[in-house]
Amino acid sequence: MKKIPATVITGFLGSGKTTLIRQILEQAGGRRIALIINEFGDLGIDRDIVRGCGIEGCEDDDVIELANGCICCTVADDFLPVMEALLERPIPPDHIVIETSGLALPKPLVSAFNWPEIKTRVTVDGVVSVVDGPALAAGQFASNEAAVDAQRQADENLDHENALEDLFEDQLHAADMVLLNKADALTDGDQNRLMAELEAKLRPGVHIVATSHGNVGIDVLLGLGAGVEDDLDCRHAHHDHDHDHDDDDHDHHDHDHNAFESFVVDVACQTDPHVLEKRLIELVEHHGILRIKGFVEVEGKAARHVVQGVGTRFTRYFDRPWHDDEDRQGRLVVIGQAGLDQAAIASALGA
Repeated sequence: MKKIPATVITGFLGSGKTTLIRQILEQAGGRRIALIINEFGDLGIDRDIVRGCGIEGCEDDDVIELANGCICCTVADDFLPVMEALLERPIPPDHIVIETSGLALPKPLVSAFNWPEIKTRVTVDGVVSVVDGPALAAGQFASNEAAVDAQRQADENLDHENALEDLFEDQLHAADMVLLNKADALTDGDQNRLMAELEAKLRPGVHIVATSHGNVGIDVLLGLGAGVEDDLDCRHAHHDHDHDHDDDDHDHHDHDHNAFESFVVDVACQTDPHVLEKRLIELVEHHGILRIKGFVEVEGKAARHVVQGVGTRFTRYFDRPWHDDEDRQGRLVVIGQAGLDQAAIASALGA
């Protein structure tokens, strides 16, 4: 029996993974694609962005959310049962796409494909790592950059050096392809510099593709044929020991994830989304928020308004009409390092 290929898409918060997935679905061309989303936070925003998106062939049942924590830490409890359920469908998917949270380590996830329940039926076609070009150019989640070090030093709960940098490198080391996303916001000089810096971290033969808005052909992303589950020894990871099953390592890994927090804010109907964006930028600058994403209702508009921001860079668009029976309550999930002043942020948003 031919194995079903699975593609793992990884990358830090706001790198553009969800936009990339929309591109994949729009180019599916009749292929049955099942999508597993590992949402970081309390609100399934990424799932809702994809569900009901109006893309032909994108059915709600094909979009599955794993919201109980980092996918690499909940493999047995969450991921494997979902995979088994997909495989037992009367008509299994042609391809499985897995969007990990920004904090997930790819290697432990890929290791799960060697479990007997799925090894003979699924293969990891490739790991695609999405990198936020402007963020990397500004020193966020990048090697030896002052901004990353300052963020780490501000969090007293982190108990080992360069955790975010190591995680970023682990995602690169596991990759079969790296997308330098948002390249349209980079100068030619910055793009060339970043391409060279990324290439120095990658295994031989791993390609870097500069892209904007995740606009890369589906035939480039899918069909890599890497068989990653049989090639794990060649993919070095800083945190291999974090997923050993002794108590100390388990606590250590949980501690890393506790360096981040998220919460949901209900947002009233907006008269002018431009004003909301300015308010969000002010909150990001004042509170050091890493990521904001969600939906709002705009007065006089029949479509829901998607808001996505990483740092002070925001994108907004109307993605589809509201359904007649749909709750139009605006909701934003706010993600940052531990210690966010949730009350002040919610108050500023009128919650």
